[in-house]
Amino acid sequence: MSLRDRLHDDMTAAMRSGDALRRDTLRMALNSVYALEKRDRSELSDDAALAVLVREVKTRRESVEAYRGGGREDLAAREEAEIGILAAYLPRPLSDDELHGLVADAIRQAGATSARDLGRVMGLLSAATRGRADGRRVSALVAQALASADLAAHDAVPHAGGGAGSSGDGPGS
Repeated sequence: MSLRDRLHDDMTAAMRSGDALRRDTLRMALNSVYALEKRDRSELSDDAALAVLVREVKTRRESVEAYRGGGREDLAAREEAEIGILAAYLPRPLSDDELHGLVADAIRQAGATSARDLGRVMGLLSAATRGRADGRRVSALVAQALASADLAAHDAVPHAGGGAGSSGDGPGS
């Protein structure tokens, strides 16, 4: 059974049971799937439908932050409940250890040595982390690891003392 069909069946079950929050949440997600299918004139694959759900969850997380910032805890709680409903259709989130391992492997695989290589590393990680880890978090971990590697490489280079202009004859002498 495809993800799209599962969403539809679960929405129908929520309608029958009178679970309005679940019904409305799944209906919104299905409408997003249907809109893309209509635009592309083809049925979405499970990966594409999963990407829609990931985007829906991301939008709701941003809404939670905005509602909390505006003092609207009631709306933030509803958005969090919707996230919980949609999260049941997403793959199991990566643990911290798994995520750190994937980041280290991607850095090694890309031969990344500095923060300039962030895009290359993220390109390698995107498929493995899609729907399983927040992109901002992954990016922050990669940036942190690359900064540490860059510092370690910088500290390993011996610094020569003196050099050109060290005789004290500079413009300020």
